[in-house]
Amino acid sequence: MQKRFPIAGGALVGALLAAMGLAAGAAQAKDEIVVGIPTFLTGAGAPAFGVPARNGAEVVIQAINDGTLPAPYNSKGFAGATVVPEIYDESGGNTKQVTEFRNKVQKQNIEAFVGFVSSGTCQAITPVAEELKVLTIFAVCGTPRVFEELDTDPKYVFRSMSPATADGVAAAHYIKAKFPGINGYGGINQNYAWGQDSWRDFDLSMKQISPNIPASDKLQWPKIFAGQYGAEVSALLLSKEEFIHTSFWGGDLEAFIFQSSARGLYQRKKVLFTVAGTAVYRLGKKMPAGAILGARGPYGIFAENIDTPLNTWFWKAYVDRFGTQPTGPSYQYAQGILVAKYGFDKAAEMNGGKFPTTDQVIKAIEGAAIPSFSTTVYMQRAKGHQAMTEHMYGITGWDKENGKPIVTDVVKFGPECVTPPDGVTGVDWINGGMKGAKC
Repeated sequence: MQKRFPIAGGALVGALLAAMGLAAGAAQAKDEIVVGIPTFLTGAGAPAFGVPARNGAEVVIQAINDGTLPAPYNSKGFAGATVVPEIYDESGGNTKQVTEFRNKVQKQNIEAFVGFVSSGTCQAITPVAEELKVLTIFAVCGTPRVFEELDTDPKYVFRSMSPATADGVAAAHYIKAKFPGINGYGGINQNYAWGQDSWRDFDLSMKQISPNIPASDKLQWPKIFAGQYGAEVSALLLSKEEFIHTSFWGGDLEAFIFQSSARGLYQRKKVLFTVAGTAVYRLGKKMPAGAILGARGPYGIFAENIDTPLNTWFWKAYVDRFGTQPTGPSYQYAQGILVAKYGFDKAAEMNGGKFPTTDQVIKAIEGAAIPSFSTTVYMQRAKGHQAMTEHMYGITGWDKENGKPIVTDVVKFGPECVTPPDGVTGVDWINGGMKGAKC
C-alpha cells in the first residue's frame, strides 16, 4: 500500500518527505492497488454467470501478480503494483449496490473497480462513480443507456465490451443470412433495462434488415428472476410466429430452457438466445440442439478454438484450476481486468515509469486498441469509453464423438458492422438505416 504517515505538524511531514526524496506532487511508487470486483455470488445470477465471472477475474489477477501472462501483459501487477482484489456480491438491488460502492471508496479506500453484471446496477453506479472520481470499468452490463442517456459524458466510467445494440444488430443480420423465410418473430425478455433494450434493438434491426418479416404484437415480459415461465411458454407455443428472440441470462435462462424443453418448444419454434453461451457447458446434452446461440461477442464456446497465445493460455489456466471450460462471463471479467492493466501500464510508461494518476490511466485507455484473449477491444465509442468488438452467432449441437457441445454455421460480424458511429445513439443509427456500417 502507499506509505501512510501519522497526523503530525507540517514540518515533520515535510522532513519525512524530504528524507525519502519525494518532491511535493510527485508520483509515489505503489506496492499494492486494491480493486473492487462486484459480481453475483448469491441468488439466481450466481451459478451460471456471477461465479464464472469471478473465476475468470481470479485466474487473470493471479497471473498478473506473478508476471506469467503472455505478452504484451507479461509484466507484474498494474504498473508494478500488486493487485489486491476485493470480490464482493452484486446481489441485493441498485440501492444496496450504490451504498456498497460509496462505502468501499470512502471507507475501504478501494481505488478502482472492474465488474458489474446487471444493466440496472450499472445505470445506478455511473453517476456515483463520476461523483467520487473513481475509475470504474463495467465488465458486462449491456444497456446502451449508460453512455446514451446521461446528461454529461462519463469521464471515470468505461465499458470493456460491446453494448446490447450490437447483439440485436448481429442477430438480425444472422437471421437474414440463415433464416430468410421465417413467417414472423416474437420474444420473451426480462422486464427491465437489459431485456427492454435487447428486444428494442433487435426489433428495430429486423425492421431495417428484413422489413418483410412481421413482429408479434403479443410479447412476453416476465420479471427478472421470476423463475417460473409456464404461462409464457404456453403463449409462445400458441403463437403463429415461428421465431422467438430472448435475452434471458443466468438462472432465468436455464430455468426457461428446462421448462420450455419439457414442453417441446424447440421442436416447434426456432429460438435465438443472445447470451446463452453461459449455458452450453453447464447444460451439456440438455442444451436444445438447433437453437441460435450468441455470447455477446467471441467468448466462451466461440473462443474455444481461437489460436492466440493469450487465448490458449487463458483456456488452459481456467480448465486446470476449475475443471470446466470458461464461459462468456469468465472471458468478459478477465477482459475487463486486461483493459485495466493495459491502462495502468501504458499510463506508467507515458509517465516515465512512475505509478500513474487516475487521469493518466483514463487518457491511456481512451481510444486504445487493446489486445484481449479472443478479440481486440477497441475503445472507440462514447469518446473512448465504450468498447466495440466482433460478434458471433451459430447453431447449437452436440459432438457425439468427443462428448461435448459445439456450434455450427458460425458467422462473425465485425465491430464496424454492428456498432453505431461515435456520437450517434443506437436507436437513431438503426432507424436511420445503419449508415456507415461495414459488413
